[in-house]
Amino acid sequence: MVERLRRMLVKEFLQLLRDPRMRFVVFVVPVIQTLVFGYAVNMDVRDYPAVVVDLDRSPRSRALLSGMTASGAFRFVMDTRDMEAAAGMLDRGDAGAIFRVDPGFGGDVEAGRPGKLQMIIDGSDANSARIAIDYASRIVARHAAELRSRSGGAPARRPGGIVLVPRAAFNPNLESRKGFVPGVIAMVVMLLTLMLTSMAIVREKEIGTIEQILVSPISPTEFILGKTIPFAIIGYIDVVIVALVAVFWFDVPMRGSIPILFLGTTCFFLCTLGIGLLISTVSRTQQQAMLTVFLVYFPAILLSGFMFPIANMPPFARVLTLADPLRYYLVIVRSIFLKGAGMAILWPQIAALFGMGIATLAFAVSRFRKTSA
Repeated sequence: MVERLRRMLVKEFLQLLRDPRMRFVVFVVPVIQTLVFGYAVNMDVRDYPAVVVDLDRSPRSRALLSGMTASGAFRFVMDTRDMEAAAGMLDRGDAGAIFRVDPGFGGDVEAGRPGKLQMIIDGSDANSARIAIDYASRIVARHAAELRSRSGGAPARRPGGIVLVPRAAFNPNLESRKGFVPGVIAMVVMLLTLMLTSMAIVREKEIGTIEQILVSPISPTEFILGKTIPFAIIGYIDVVIVALVAVFWFDVPMRGSIPILFLGTTCFFLCTLGIGLLISTVSRTQQQAMLTVFLVYFPAILLSGFMFPIANMPPFARVLTLADPLRYYLVIVRSIFLKGAGMAILWPQIAALFGMGIATLAFAVSRFRKTSA
């Protein structure tokens, strides 16, 4: 029995490791995923983009705001007195928070009255918003304590305290599910379309029918369209189902345009179907295709900003996120559901998905023609 078992083990190891692609998946992929997890998984707040609306312009207000940037937690992307311009930055996602200082802040602090710093935070990502508010509260408390310790004199002449007044936009109660549930649409349709598309052609290879199809009158383009269109239709159906569950079961508001949601979904499908086809051309078995799908899927989630803020990632990881279709689609879905954003705000994300999708599909089709020739 021991000898038979030994021979069986040798056979399985040889079968598993003789293929260079399987060796890559077994030994190299875990290292890649560990590196991605190590750099992308970061719940700290670093360089959180914020807009300053300082209507006081006093030494006290400037010192407080300087303390925000000196901490490294916040990065000011705009300094303006126009509240509408600041709100536009929040709507477009170019900033995650607005720090507003009203006139009289410095005078209140000098007179011993509490000065108020208003913080308007983008609540579409509730977890990041809570962490940012906590950081801002600690910075304000530390700054107020330093003012009191440096002041000296009688207690009546000491500066007043500083109070942070947070307010969440788009998700007033910072309910996590209102940010996560729309993101589930992106995750579900990505996994579904990747899995179905990558398996479809590989299955034809394994059962030996791909040769019969290739010698038939059907062209490679027609074959690919016939393989991908059904999966796209299934994807649209799943988008509708998940959206209905989000709105009617979890009470997630649907403030934006449904046609724009489907336009963004179409561009996203161009990317995922193209990636699935590409995986099918480099995989010989369904097992290889399955492992490759998860190699693509999990890093895509980590780099999308769904679980961890992109602003917290190191610079090279932020560059990698630019090649992640899920990042752009997640912005589209959350902005349509929670912000009511339209084409004027979402066109950069839709254009990026369209360009990436066309390029990916074209490359996948050309590779399929080359490998099937």
